Amino acid sequence: METAGPRVLVVDDEENISFLVGAALRLQGCTVESAATGAAALAAAATLDPQVVVLDIQLPDLDGYEVLRRLRAAGSQAAVIFLTARGTTSDRVRGLTSGGDDYVVKPFALEELVARVQVALRRRGGQPEPSRWQVADLVLDADAHRVWRGGRELTLSATEFKLLACLMANAGRVVTRGQILDQVWQYDFGGESAIIESFISSLRKKVDAQEPRLIHTVRGIGYAVRES
Repeated sequence: METAGPRVLVVDDEENISFLVGAALRLQGCTVESAATGAAALAAAATLDPQVVVLDIQLPDLDGYEVLRRLRAAGSQAAVIFLTARGTTSDRVRGLTSGGDDYVVKPFALEELVARVQVALRRRGGQPEPSRWQVADLVLDADAHRVWRGGRELTLSATEFKLLACLMANAGRVVTRGQILDQVWQYDFGGESAIIESFISSLRKKVDAQEPRLIHTVRGIGYAVRES
């Protein structure tokens, strides 16, 4: 089955959670299907062949552990992120020792879950990243560690370069604050958005000193590099 982006299956019987998670992942360029039961999840997985499954444990028919067991028996190599209200240490241990790749407890921060899906995709060896990106007249060469705007080379600090590379690698898509902290600073999610805003401001002074402005703020979510 041909799809436009990384394939993610979201399995949760709470419709609002499936809708929000699916919408956030589609915003990141993922192809998303949803299922509300274990049986529906297995049927969807057979067609979609997901790279990541976001899987609730408490489903109306099969529990998440049984869904995972059947996925593996069917040959699925998808990364599985358990999403559940069960948050005790024993629950976490069971989830991770039963073949799950990650474990997120409800209530959860949407941007954190999206970041964890992105990490799972990278670990599963998704598409190899290019080393050179271009948006309008902005060019970043990761191998050479150089950046040009309008043919003029820019001087960036190491952190500014990593931040711009993170945005350029996702050109046209919104990168959440949680994803930026994970990819640029390798922070746990502590809500330290002030450091991001400071470096975005510094980066804009160098990259967006001329029109058109390419670094955009998506209020309440994160940032994007795009032409308009």
